[in-house]
Amino acid sequence: MLEKIYKYSTGNEKAIEKIINDENLHLNHMVFNKEEGLPEHFSNSNVYMIVIRGTLSIQLDEQDVHEYVKGDMLNIPYNTKMNVGNKHDETLEIFVIKAPNPKDYVQK
Repeated sequence: MLEKIYKYSTGNEKAIEKIINDENLHLNHMVFNKEEGLPEHFSNSNVYMIVIRGTLSIQLDEQDVHEYVKGDMLNIPYNTKMNVGNKHDETLEIFVIKAPNPKDYVQK
């Protein structure tokens, strides 16, 4: 078998799962219910977020909070202050891709 198989949770319970962490990229799967999210932090690579369901509420640096829905994909530059969470009743599910992998990231 040449391919690798990766699994992620499919429920509504809060989850922050590291799916892939190899030399190419870092892929996380996250599920948040209302008022759940990540602590404020700075992006440690180029970050791509894909909204699978729900509404992503995100504040970057000093901007107002912006919201993104199922089907939206966004890119957040390296070293950007981030506040990520769910302010809505519907469960939020996102995939987060960091490329290059933060352990290999060298800002150019």
